[in-house]
Amino acid sequence: MRIAVGSDHAGFALKQKLLPELSRMHEVFDLGSYDPEPVDFPDIAKAVCEAVLSGRAERGVMFCGTGVGA
Repeated sequence: MRIAVGSDHAGFALKQKLLPELSRMHEVFDLGSYDPEPVDFPDIAKAVCEAVLSGRAERGVMFCGTGVGA
């Protein structure tokens, strides 16, 4: 399965911990953030959604600090 993943700065650490495991089982596209510095989360959420809508990814997973940001 092809999975697009994205995170805000607060979800970055969790995403980094789970990426290796996800990558062992699936083809993963990391669409940001790429470090723990603050980012504009809606831009990353849009990129994940576009990857799914275009067919590049079959699923999208978002990691954020609150659990409701995406």
